[in-house]
Amino acid sequence: MPKQQLKKPDTSPGQGLLWLFGTLLAVQGFGSAVTEAGWNTSFGVAGLLRAAHVPEWGNLLVGCAGTVLLTVAARRHFTKSHR
Repeated sequence: MPKQQLKKPDTSPGQGLLWLFGTLLAVQGFGSAVTEAGWNTSFGVAGLLRAAHVPEWGNLLVGCAGTVLLTVAARRHFTKSHR
């Protein structure tokens, strides 16, 4: 009787980078928007965006980009593990 092999999801370096950059962008973008709104201060990405004269909604755009990357990473993870 042959042994059944467990299917492991693909954990390539590219997949890990999607998770990493998605998380970083989401935390930096949405976190910066919250701290600017609540405490009138900027950090991380928000500080760089202010120096480049990007409007305040740029933080939300960075957070949304992070959310998109996390969604792509999750979709790839779950579609590969169910094949």
